[in-house]
Amino acid sequence: MTGPDTNTKTIYLDNAATSWPKPLAVVEAVTRFLVYCGGSSGRAGHRASRDAEQIVFTARTHIAKMLGVDDPHRVAACFNGTDALNIAIKGTLSEGDHVVCTAIDHNSVSRPLEAMAERGFITLTRIPVGENGCIDSADVGSAMTPATKLVTVCHASNVTGVIQPVVEVGKIVREHEAFFLVDAAQTAGVLSLNVEECKADLVAFPCHKSLLGPPGLGALYAGPRTNLRPFREGGTGADSENPVQPSELPTRLEAGSTNVAGWAGLCAAMAQLEPEKTLEHERGLLSQLTDSIANVEGIHLVGNPDHRQRVGVMCVNVDGYSPQEVAAILDESFDVAVRPGLHCAPYMHRALGTFPDGAVRIAPGPFTTSDQIARVSEALSQIAIVADGVSR
Repeated sequence: MTGPDTNTKTIYLDNAATSWPKPLAVVEAVTRFLVYCGGSSGRAGHRASRDAEQIVFTARTHIAKMLGVDDPHRVAACFNGTDALNIAIKGTLSEGDHVVCTAIDHNSVSRPLEAMAERGFITLTRIPVGENGCIDSADVGSAMTPATKLVTVCHASNVTGVIQPVVEVGKIVREHEAFFLVDAAQTAGVLSLNVEECKADLVAFPCHKSLLGPPGLGALYAGPRTNLRPFREGGTGADSENPVQPSELPTRLEAGSTNVAGWAGLCAAMAQLEPEKTLEHERGLLSQLTDSIANVEGIHLVGNPDHRQRVGVMCVNVDGYSPQEVAAILDESFDVAVRPGLHCAPYMHRALGTFPDGAVRIAPGPFTTSDQIARVSEALSQIAIVADGVSR
């Protein structure tokens, strides 16, 4: 997998937000579509439109294969991960339903659910996270009631990277005949997620993170047990005489023109993905960084230090500085890009004891090098030394 020559010295460690740089093949595929095709998928019978439709179908097929799904039409094209999660949540729930969520959840899950709970539309139970960074699947079982309609679990935390026991949770949810939604924002593209194995009815994720696609893409798998109400309604290209949104998948969930240029890029990215190799590479870099700062006074790893239990995400804090100050120094003095703050996961930071300031998130990608991590380690060490009042 080849990345483009970005002509920059920036060490980019914000891949948990969006991956960068993109593989060269992605850049070429997007450019090729815009220059030589440019049609709108499903909006006409001419060649450019048919070619665009084939691109989107190919992307669905890649995603379906990744999830172990036979029918690509159960994969809906979305605008991003937040869009996919909102479609899943609001298309599933009805007044009086009970939902089980977790302290690990991103605001893309928490905010829709909290808003519904505040207005009395649903009831909500949020289960805690343990000291190891994982939820206990037994807590999910204990939280279930006869009114439980939906259980949602983040496959891996976007704060600590710790992987959650979705297979065990899925079995419990299926036994209670509720629906199981997996937020795979940090795992799609690096971890195996077979929907039959984990009994997932709904899987939502962005396509611009570990899947290495362009921004503005997300996907939602809607399993055969689901019957989602449309979240957006409008033009579909086909069945235009129907006064309401068509019932067939994926059209039911895909009103409006889709980002075909982006899907062309995603097809190119997924053809080159090496999930196991990428995960091993990113875990190795985190292990290198953890080992190199372990004995530096004033630097603290947030969460579980075992990188074998996480994807390529970790957080640190430095005594004497806020996370925002550390990130600003890394950016301005060392040309290192990280993300400080609460990472849209306030309940997780409360559980970690890092609320309200949060932490400095470090998320390498497939093109991050060991030399770059060594430079980041040195930069953090210099920041910690200055904070301690010691000069070199």
